[in-house]
Amino acid sequence: MLNVFPSKQRKLNSLLPEFGFDIVDLFCGKKMVGSIKAVNHHNNGCGLEEKLDELRSLLGKADGDPLRIVGVGAGAWGSVFAALLQDSYGQFREKVQIRIWRRPGRAVDRATAEHLFEVINSREDVLRRLIWRCAYLKYVEARLGDRTLFADEILKDGFCLNMIDTPLCPLKVVTNLQEAVWDADIVVNGLPSTETREVFEEISQYWKERITAPIIISLAKGIEAALKPVPRIITPTQMINIATGVPLENILYLGGPNIASEIYNKEYANARICGADKWRKPLAKFLRQPHFIVWDNSDLVTHEVMGGLKNVYAIGAGMVAALTNESATSKSVYFAHCTSEMIFITHLLAEEPEKLAGPLLADTYVTLLKGRNAWYGQMLAKGEISRDMGDSISGKGMIQGVSAVGAFYELLSQSSLSVLHPDEKKPVAPVELCPILKTLYKVLIIREQSSQAILQALRDETLNDPRERIEIAQSHAFYRPSLLGQP
Repeated sequence: MLNVFPSKQRKLNSLLPEFGFDIVDLFCGKKMVGSIKAVNHHNNGCGLEEKLDELRSLLGKADGDPLRIVGVGAGAWGSVFAALLQDSYGQFREKVQIRIWRRPGRAVDRATAEHLFEVINSREDVLRRLIWRCAYLKYVEARLGDRTLFADEILKDGFCLNMIDTPLCPLKVVTNLQEAVWDADIVVNGLPSTETREVFEEISQYWKERITAPIIISLAKGIEAALKPVPRIITPTQMINIATGVPLENILYLGGPNIASEIYNKEYANARICGADKWRKPLAKFLRQPHFIVWDNSDLVTHEVMGGLKNVYAIGAGMVAALTNESATSKSVYFAHCTSEMIFITHLLAEEPEKLAGPLLADTYVTLLKGRNAWYGQMLAKGEISRDMGDSISGKGMIQGVSAVGAFYELLSQSSLSVLHPDEKKPVAPVELCPILKTLYKVLIIREQSSQAILQALRDETLNDPRERIEIAQSHAFYRPSLLGQP
């Protein structure tokens, strides 16, 4: 018999949705209306097993030895990426093992637990899945304040702490990093760029005896700036290469115009996987789904740098949207200037960078339109959050654009990289031709100006036509290969 006091039983029943059962039914199994089935996302008609077999063959996997795919980091995009793979390939248990690592011990606060309970009860498929897995009671207890939930615990049931409103499929979660990665064939870096180096330095300790290098797909968007002995940029794929010694041909970057929750809800999206010829085409084929089209591209540098830059300028876009009451005109003026600064910066780093068009432009557009960095800019401008709250925001995760503002500003303010100012005809640091980046630095990093300064920068009567900045950038004399550590 279920040992629940009558008063508590009544309280529990009052929290249950009207799906035809009460709290006793959940645990005694007396009355389960409708069949309880996990949501089946599989589409066996898409040749999934053939794609899996093809990748296994390329990696030299023998029968009985599963392909081991591990996601490192469980933010919104990292969790969704793992869930997409699980939905597609998880049915082939003897051929592939998909897991995700996140740190243990992160408690879920009471308000989030209450909201999570509402989400569960609003989705009958999710509710029934949790009941079937005997996992529902802990969410009831958390709602009542009788239990503390943890982020790794709820992730196993398909709930990412940074994306509670979008339930995922159940995931195999590992909290021991060594256990997660030591024999992985493919590692997906879902960490913020600010954590990538530290975690992969630890991972390198577990790979010392490996014979073959794993494949690493990085989802991280951001950079570090190294100023000595010469100013240079360090991207997440370079961080991983430096930390682990895995050759760069085995490290790829995947990015595109995608909002994690929308992709999991099967909104049509596309992305590019960038890197060396050896792996990018096979991986593009393996990752491609009917609603998530993955192309391949060789220009790793431009895509990775743009991935960091778009987060920088998305914060400003959010500020402009909030300060102008979503003025389409103001947002379009901002878009023109920020994209010209992005083109200007990428031409410093690559002699013939991929043009800001197609998926690269779309990625910039959607990030400026929607996403955590744009949200952060909006909330700052509205006064609903403060800069004192730091870069990691509850329910949103790491706001990667903030650290990227500091890194790009420090890098581009070096006099050794000076360019000719079009009006003053004298050498200036590149950042002097990037007024939006300068303003974001003053607002976010040294905090000497308010969010309102972003509008003042746009309305400066001396502001040059964005076309002039692009023309300067497209001069081959502008290219600085030393910024990527090249001679």
